[in-house]
This record gives sequence, structure tokens and C-alpha cells, in this order.
Amino acid sequence: MNVKRITPVLLVKEIEPLIAFWVDRLGFAKTVEVPEGNQLGFVIFQKGSVEVMYQTYTSAEKDAPPAMSAEARKGPTYLYMEVDNLDALVSAMKDARLVMPVRTAFYGMKEFAVQDPGGHFITFAEPVAAAQH
Repeated sequence: MNVKRITPVLLVKEIEPLIAFWVDRLGFAKTVEVPEGNQLGFVIFQKGSVEVMYQTYTSAEKDAPPAMSAEARKGPTYLYMEVDNLDALVSAMKDARLVMPVRTAFYGMKEFAVQDPGGHFITFAEPVAAAQH
């Protein structure tokens, strides 16, 4: 068996506040949107081969079996995104809700974390250059 892709589906109260976060700040395209009444119920943001999906609680509760939908509102998700220009992301996130300031972790990654408008935590990380001897 080969795994071809893993795509997170993050559940939120509403999707609209996330559009500027993913499209304007991070440069993703909104490739799919599914209306739910006069709002969005589901959306896919994509950049290259990377994608993330968001679905509203209301839409998920209608879409999923009861055993799954009962768990939908339990808490935030944590995403870890490796990037190639952390400084550009620091600038793009300057007025986002910072939950972890820039640091260099023991495992060789310079990183920081924000909370997206839906309440999920996203850590952005870039490998630190190898130490010179």
C-alpha cells in the first residue's frame, strides 16, 4: 500500500474569516467551495501540492455519522508546516494571534506559531543552517 496524500480537514464555526488568512497571508488559492445556506460549509485551500480543507461544524454534523459528528467540537488541531522562508511568514503574520514567538528548537528548526481565525494552531518552521565548525 502506498499513501498518496494526507490532507487535514479542520472543523470551524465559520469559514469566511479564514479566507484572508490562507489566501492573502499565505498565498493559497481557494480551489473548492461548497455553500451552506448563505455561508460556506466547506472549502479547500491549495498551494502547489499542499492543501488544507475546512468544514463548518454544522456541515460536518449533517455530513458525518453521529459517532463522528459528536466529536467534532472537541478542540483545536495543531498543524506543523515546514517552509523555505520563515522571515517572510513572520512578516505576513505580524498581526495574527501569535501563540509561540520565534525560537530555534533543539531538533534544528527555527519556528513560531499562530492561531488561525478558526481557533487552530499552526507552527511554521524552517531548517536552521548546519553549524560551521
